[in-house]
Amino acid sequence: MRLKGKKVLVTGAGGFVGSHLVEALLKFDCQVKAFVHYNSRNDWGWLEDLNKNDLKNIQVITGDLRDSDAVRKSVKGQDLIFHLGALIGIPYSYVNPADVVETNVKGTLNLLLAGLDSHIEKIIHTSTSEVYGTAQYIPIDEAHPINPQSPYAASKASADYLAQSFNLSYDLPVAIIRPFNIYGPRQSARSIIPNIIIQALSGNVIKIGSPDPTRDFTFVSDAVEGFIRLAECDEGVGQVTNLGFGNEISMDGLVKLISKKLRKKLEIKKMKERKRPEKSEVERLVCNSTKAKRLFGWNPKIEIDEGIEKTIDWFKKHLNKYKAQVYNI
Repeated sequence: MRLKGKKVLVTGAGGFVGSHLVEALLKFDCQVKAFVHYNSRNDWGWLEDLNKNDLKNIQVITGDLRDSDAVRKSVKGQDLIFHLGALIGIPYSYVNPADVVETNVKGTLNLLLAGLDSHIEKIIHTSTSEVYGTAQYIPIDEAHPINPQSPYAASKASADYLAQSFNLSYDLPVAIIRPFNIYGPRQSARSIIPNIIIQALSGNVIKIGSPDPTRDFTFVSDAVEGFIRLAECDEGVGQVTNLGFGNEISMDGLVKLISKKLRKKLEIKKMKERKRPEKSEVERLVCNSTKAKRLFGWNPKIEIDEGIEKTIDWFKKHLNKYKAQVYNI
């Protein structure tokens, strides 16, 4: 598939990765329709951060993925869908698992059904490395067992299986992209890197759950390139493709790196309320992205050292948009 000039729907377009993806799609002269969650403030999330000329070229649709009629109307007439819309907070999923399942599973079902009705050319469904659970071997390839350890991960695994089933049962052209941890400008304070940066810019004490788990972090521009390359790669249809840098760093290591970049001594304070339940903690995630490189030549460029610098610089300019003293779930 050639992206140029395509009619493209992005769900979750007001979010962190979604807003960056929308920006990138405009460079391909795509006719972008952005689906954002309705709110009474008419707030379009991080799309508000785009320049005014870009915003003029986007059709923003407000609604709820759980509303099948709203989803069907948004999908009608589109060529390609990037499905990023989801409730992604793992701590939130412990508190409100039903809300997470309704949005992530039923919302995905609504999108897949609408895709069938509208004869969509391709759907890129967004998964998460969390569905693998703690690594049973390193690095994790697409053959790794699925072992969701949180309600969020379970909801995403369920959505993945739904997407696969629609490809197998109805020949719906779905490709599943499975990113490991993405980071960068505009990310929610629920995520670990923004959480540490915001606390570090506001004080010297960094409150975290456990310092030991490791993650594999990919800068957002590299991740967006992966989404776009998969959309252009017809061989990816019906398959799952990992997206990750291939390096791991612990939470403690992140604090040390951010401390170094800020030239500021930071103290870690472990907080029980920020720690996942023991059996639910994913201790280690490291990506094998050989398949992405083979299928569509994806090679991430930005090492975490450079990516953290870029992210810190952005947060310094936008700290007023975050609540530094509030633990976001």
